[in-house]
Amino acid sequence: MTQARALRRVHLLLSVELTLAGAVLAALGGLLVSGPVAAAIAGVVTGSGVLGGCLLIRRRVFAGYGRAARDAHDHGYAEGLAHAVLLGITAYEAAAFPLTGGGVSPDERSARRTIAYRIAADEGLPHPVRTAAAAALEAIDRGDDAGTARQAMKDLNLAVFALRTGRDAG
Repeated sequence: MTQARALRRVHLLLSVELTLAGAVLAALGGLLVSGPVAAAIAGVVTGSGVLGGCLLIRRRVFAGYGRAARDAHDHGYAEGLAHAVLLGITAYEAAAFPLTGGGVSPDERSARRTIAYRIAADEGLPHPVRTAAAAALEAIDRGDDAGTARQAMKDLNLAVFALRTGRDAG
């Protein structure tokens, strides 16, 4: 059972319980005040009113849920994409500035560069991460200063962290 379906079922069961509780309480009040005819009328009117209110509010409840689910999905997609960019550019940086001798072949370096650029070009990537990725790729492409590339990678890490935590990267 999907989460939305389970939520709809819970809302329906709560609506039925509230309707029955309202109808029974109104019927008992009507019975105590005026007798069985008033009890029946009070129970039916109150139960109908509670059920009508529950059905009217149902649409509003699920409109907000759908919006929240879409926002959560979009944020999760953007966060995953940001982490993929970080991994791709880190692999490219490791090929461009190897920490041990030799490094990788020029073909491997070119393949890592292509992958990093393709991931960084995705439309779903948030703007702060996209700009940090572009700066990191530019610093690595220059290839003359590993310190500048490391600083650009640090800025990219901070942008991805800010996306994940919802904080400002600055």
